[in-house]
Amino acid sequence: MTISSGLKRPTDPNIPTEPERIVLGIDPGTNIMGFGVISCSNKENKMLLMDVLKNTKTTDSIAKLKLIFRHTESVIREYHITEVAIEDPFYGKNVQSMLKLGRAQGMAIAAALHLDIPVTQYAARKIKQSITGNGNSSKEQVAAMLKRLLSLTEAPEYLDATDALAVAMCHLNQRAPVAGDDKFNSWTAFIAKNPGRIKGK
Repeated sequence: MTISSGLKRPTDPNIPTEPERIVLGIDPGTNIMGFGVISCSNKENKMLLMDVLKNTKTTDSIAKLKLIFRHTESVIREYHITEVAIEDPFYGKNVQSMLKLGRAQGMAIAAALHLDIPVTQYAARKIKQSITGNGNSSKEQVAAMLKRLLSLTEAPEYLDATDALAVAMCHLNQRAPVAGDDKFNSWTAFIAKNPGRIKGK
């Protein structure tokens, strides 16, 4: 699903503006790869892209890597990406699966570097912690929180898409706090700002 930008620009020349950041978040995968784009302008986050690259029509591993490289480049060019954030693969016991995942991640990173776009990697636990306040959150919980944070009206067919948005949001959350910023980019930030609104059972 794609949404055009249409960002609101302040009309008062006395209101300071921040340079627009357009972050591409990537949830790497060889068969299904998540792509999410979030723009941040004057403290406003807006979802521009929530989609996946389905790489299931071919069993040729090299052809899949080529498609990942080209698709990543295409998204970067189309949305004028300024930064790329990608999930660092979790190292499990299946060596072959990890090799494939690492190659997919590597091709996406190579595509970004080829276009001189800075890349940052984040562990899955850090991403979940940034969005929900819990590093062990499920994909569904992450998707539900992003729906609130970004006012999403549609649920994606694949949660890989919201996982990619989570990577982009996590990256934006790393920015230094701005004085007077009353926006909440994560559940953790909301709790810190409003301790009295959290009720225990």
